[in-house]
Amino acid sequence: MIKHMITFHIVTLFPESFESYFASSIVKRAIEDKKIDVKFYNPRDFTETKNHRVDQKPYGGGPGMVIEALPVIKAVEKAVGRKQKVQIYFLSPGGEQFTNTFAKDAINTAKDFVFVCGRYEGIDVRVKHALKMQDVSVGPYVLTGGELGAMIMVDAMSRQVPGVLGDFDSLEESRVASHDVYTRPATFTHKKKKYDVPEVLLSGNHAKINEHRNQRRSQS
Repeated sequence: MIKHMITFHIVTLFPESFESYFASSIVKRAIEDKKIDVKFYNPRDFTETKNHRVDQKPYGGGPGMVIEALPVIKAVEKAVGRKQKVQIYFLSPGGEQFTNTFAKDAINTAKDFVFVCGRYEGIDVRVKHALKMQDVSVGPYVLTGGELGAMIMVDAMSRQVPGVLGDFDSLEESRVASHDVYTRPATFTHKKKKYDVPEVLLSGNHAKINEHRNQRRSQS
């Protein structure tokens, strides 16, 4: 059982992109209840130039700009500090596929997580040479930056922290459920067509209800 606060440390050039999502719903309540904490580290704050520029043209030519290694390394080191059991994730399309199992295992093995969010044409690969990082992908596609991926991981991992959902049975993956859900009224009509809730869901027979839901899950 997790008895400590989980802290997510996010290294990003655009911390403001997280504001609206983390200020609402389950994540907001988890922060307010001190179940989780979220901290941000902007590589621009770790530069020695007056304009705080962190992007440069790639060696060898090519399109776009690349984020310098040192500002990112310093930001991650600030996040890690002297903490124990810190896991550093680099959001990458070529990384290990993120899943609910991944989220659950991670939450049970560490209490501090650092997410490094890339932008532009990426981050100087020497960051990976200097730091022990794990490449993680949230899906088989390419995003503009790692920020959306970090939001997805924080959301999914937060749900695995006891108390965040209030009732741990709310975890869809830990109970019998299908993607098809119904609520009142039991019947309604739209454009002269009648829509009913399956009778088994109204029966009160939990064994048959679970059987029905399992069948629906296997069909979807």
